[in-house]
Amino acid sequence: MELTGSAPVVPALAAAYEVIRQPLGKILPKLSETVDTLVPHVAAAELSTHCAHSPFKTYGDSALAGRITVPELHPLVASVPAGRPWQGTVRIGGAERPVLAVASDATPRGALIVFVRDPGRDSVRVGDGPIDESVTGVVQAMWDLVTSHFDRLAVEAVPGPLAQSRAAAGERARVIAELTEAHAATLSGLLGVLRSRGLDDVAARAAAVDLAATALIDLRSERELDQQIAEEPAGQAFARLADSLRLLLHHSPVRLELGAPDSARPLAADVAHAARAIVRSVLLTVLEQDGLGRIHVGWQLTENELRATVRDDGPGELSSCVLSANRIKERLEALGGRLDLDAVPGWGTTVTATIPLGTAQAAPADPLGSLGARELEVLTHLARGHRNRAIAQELHISESTVKFHVANILTKLGVASRGEASALFHAVA
Repeated sequence: MELTGSAPVVPALAAAYEVIRQPLGKILPKLSETVDTLVPHVAAAELSTHCAHSPFKTYGDSALAGRITVPELHPLVASVPAGRPWQGTVRIGGAERPVLAVASDATPRGALIVFVRDPGRDSVRVGDGPIDESVTGVVQAMWDLVTSHFDRLAVEAVPGPLAQSRAAAGERARVIAELTEAHAATLSGLLGVLRSRGLDDVAARAAAVDLAATALIDLRSERELDQQIAEEPAGQAFARLADSLRLLLHHSPVRLELGAPDSARPLAADVAHAARAIVRSVLLTVLEQDGLGRIHVGWQLTENELRATVRDDGPGELSSCVLSANRIKERLEALGGRLDLDAVPGWGTTVTATIPLGTAQAAPADPLGSLGARELEVLTHLARGHRNRAIAQELHISESTVKFHVANILTKLGVASRGEASALFHAVA
């Protein structure tokens, strides 16, 4: 990109080096601080689709940044071309505001950053004229540099950030799984209302609206509730499940029987989440059978396990393959649990999901956790077989500095040679 001026280029790009040196969680604040000298703004929002840890981030005035949403950024993702910063007014943070939007194709799926401008501090009053191309060009170059840095981290997968991203992605997958099951249960309930022959049109509409409204309230409050609760009493956790199952079967001819756990023992939130999601998934599969008259759902707590049982009086022909299609076993295995199925032709099927209650065995400490950011960079090159001179050239440091870092790495890892350090790196990665 050709820049029409050079005044802001050198200090801005020099500051960009400081931006990419920050830990992942500090890059957006540092970038916002740097760009603010060129484009005064009150908030910044980033949508980096390649990031498994936190693809959507905001920073700035909390009253505004906290109201910015991903759907508000989607039109800009679709319309702002990479390499061509866009200035204008869009609805963001719940109101029409002037912004500078910058897209980059330095990652395969692209990345967008939006700066909500501050007219009170703008050298060019918003509405009187655009920001100079020399300034937007520098901001574009900085965003390309940052997204290239993100892409390198994603591709090379340094163990620390990789483990953090995997953990966050796993937590997001668990939350999405439960919300998906709740959506599926609600839709099945709506279909049951619409198919019911015992309701006239007015009653069916009223029942469907009531069901949908209740489900919508529950879903909107689910994330906030999940964040506040680390543990739930077993009875309360089962009651939440029972409420959703009653809605699901309210207009179904199948009778629902519930067996609440006879225990006030608290359950870890992830166990309660998993048990509810798995039971709903099993129930939806069981309901696909013909000839059902009754379904019993119960939880039983032992000293070490939660056993969630779904028992029906159907044809007794349900197979493990049918349940596997819904990835129920995979969810259980991730928690160290198991799934048992007992089908008796002509008598029905009993499906039991067993989830350990004990705290999952702590993962071993990261052997590379004691290393600093620069030491990790040096170790990464050591693991690729690079010599000191090549590492110095790549990292723009002296060979003596490389030797200093290598000595520290060997000491911190408790190994005697570069080869042992490289082997440990590959074992962890």
